Amino acid sequence: MPLVSVVMPVYNSAATLGAAVRSVLTQTHADVELLVTDDQSSDNSMDLLMEFAAQDERVLPKTAPERGGAGRARNLAIERARGDYVAFLDSDDLWLPEKTEKQLGFAAEGDAPLTFTSYFKMDADYAGDSTSWVSNGRVIRARGHVDYRAMLRRDYIGALTAMYDRNALGTRLMPEMRKRQDYALWLSIMRDGADARGLAEPLAVYRAGQTGSLSSNKLSLVKYNWSLYREHEDLSVPQATRALVGAVWQSLRNSRI
Repeated sequence: MPLVSVVMPVYNSAATLGAAVRSVLTQTHADVELLVTDDQSSDNSMDLLMEFAAQDERVLPKTAPERGGAGRARNLAIERARGDYVAFLDSDDLWLPEKTEKQLGFAAEGDAPLTFTSYFKMDADYAGDSTSWVSNGRVIRARGHVDYRAMLRRDYIGALTAMYDRNALGTRLMPEMRKRQDYALWLSIMRDGADARGLAEPLAVYRAGQTGSLSSNKLSLVKYNWSLYREHEDLSVPQATRALVGAVWQSLRNSRI
């Protein structure tokens, strides 16, 4: 049975952390390790994590030596990974119980080193666990196949659904960027020749705002996308502009779901 290393960055997440951790521990594929990096939280996030660790040896929390942001926290966790696969979940999102099992089967059948799935959106005040989730019809659909060229036009991969094969790709860290590190990682994998495959079934739940909202946080990502296209992907101004238009359009479309 393949071991899945689940990477979770945490910062002042006590209100939602428990449900996120439980959604990993209740996976039908039980061979997982939950690598949590607490990014110097000032709430009781680390206390909660230590309680989980005392009850389940699969929970492996560690405090970052200094505040470094979500990308650095993820990399510190990835560096500790022992699994055949590396997957990602933020501390305010959820995995549905069969996510790991079904995605592993999908990856094996398609010989795909990088996979992702469709996912639900939930409102910020959702207080339930993944085991009690009922479909609400708000689904971000996964595209069946994505290559590097398509990915430049739009980020098709929800980070909470992404999983890559360490045996095929090696240990891949996120670039040192303030934001959009996840997008940069998918692009770097695809730039090296690996396409991504998307599973149509929604298997995770993303915590978002109300239907139809587009937060200022989303709008603030424009400059980070531009930096990614120009500095990391070395796109020309016209190429970067076309990519940025696609990214903005995607945010507008997804915000209405």
